[in-house]
Amino acid sequence: MTAASDLIASAKQYTLSVYRQRELVLERGQGAHVWDTEGREYIDLAAGIAVCGLGHHDPDLTAALIEQAGKLWHTSNIFYSEPPLRLAQELVEASRFASRAFLCNSGAEANEAAIKLVRKWAAGQGRAPERRVIVTFRGSFHGRTLATVTATAQPKYQEGYEPLPGGFRYVDFNDLAQLEAAMAGGDVAAVMLEPVQGEGGVLPAAPGYLKGVEALCRQHDALLVLDEIQCGMGRTGELFAHWQDGVTPDIVTLAKALGGGFPIGAMLVGPKVAEVMQFGAHGTTFGGNPLGAAVARVALAKLGSPQIAANVVRQSQALRAALARLDGELQLFAEVRGRGLMLGAVLRPAYAGQAAAILDACAAHGLLLLQAGPDVLRFVPALNLTDEELAEGLTRLEAALRDWLAAR
Repeated sequence: MTAASDLIASAKQYTLSVYRQRELVLERGQGAHVWDTEGREYIDLAAGIAVCGLGHHDPDLTAALIEQAGKLWHTSNIFYSEPPLRLAQELVEASRFASRAFLCNSGAEANEAAIKLVRKWAAGQGRAPERRVIVTFRGSFHGRTLATVTATAQPKYQEGYEPLPGGFRYVDFNDLAQLEAAMAGGDVAAVMLEPVQGEGGVLPAAPGYLKGVEALCRQHDALLVLDEIQCGMGRTGELFAHWQDGVTPDIVTLAKALGGGFPIGAMLVGPKVAEVMQFGAHGTTFGGNPLGAAVARVALAKLGSPQIAANVVRQSQALRAALARLDGELQLFAEVRGRGLMLGAVLRPAYAGQAAAILDACAAHGLLLLQAGPDVLRFVPALNLTDEELAEGLTRLEAALRDWLAAR
């Protein structure tokens, strides 16, 4: 047995089998390249599910981590330390809407905090519990905690975890009339959505849709909560995805690329709800950890740069053009949708349900890719992806697709 097969056997024996992992063990990375323990090299167009926004082993993130590691790892939130304070200020100032920030460990924790804040705000207004409904959207994904998986309007993530918490209502994404009907009873405290649905198939909000959602929220005195955990931090070509929609949210949640691979999340809150949670209302042991905050400060500065924004636009155009060319030859994709470097190639009906099999073929050809449901190939590479890395990734993608089609 190889070292990799030993490790995989150990994983299957000692870890919960909650993931369908590919039969390889990754060891190191540089930019959009990663290597496994057998020395095989891959082009990574998955970026840890949109987490490694600056690629692997970014020297500035590494330097920030090493410097902070030599100072202070953890204090708890009973005491102040400088990195989280600086990060909170920088996030608020960068956001264009927020008054305060809450730092946590993950996207699920950020969304959990947002759900609690909505309920706390509604209670403070004197709304009875049954009038604190949060509307979310079919196809959404907001996390794996019991509350966030309930907010996630996909039964496959909820099955077996009943009884689920109450107070959520689901409508179809991009259907404003449905949302208006769902809010007509006056019991909705918030609308929570992703500007681009990730796990739901890389589906962006239609032009003008978020403006319509915002108008309904203002009309019904409901909070607008935007989950930018996957689509934020520069991925769509703007630091915040909702900037492209011209809306002003009350709450925005962040994670993934914010730490460039180091676990960290954040909830940003506007003036309407900035003072709702006071001492004792919420907390976190590790949130705002000095190591994570030090790394995130550097990631935020780099991801918000004009150079990253320009590269996202340019590489998005190149990737779309390449996928269109491939489809012209192979007739694989019904459409390519998304924004920036968050793109989904939707398989034609003849190949429905085959996304996972295609991902296996890609891995065999040295390409790491994701799916977004059974019918969508998801491309969320590093935002500083180079021309050479993209070209090599596309070469491997074409070879994988041709071989997969030939073997059917």
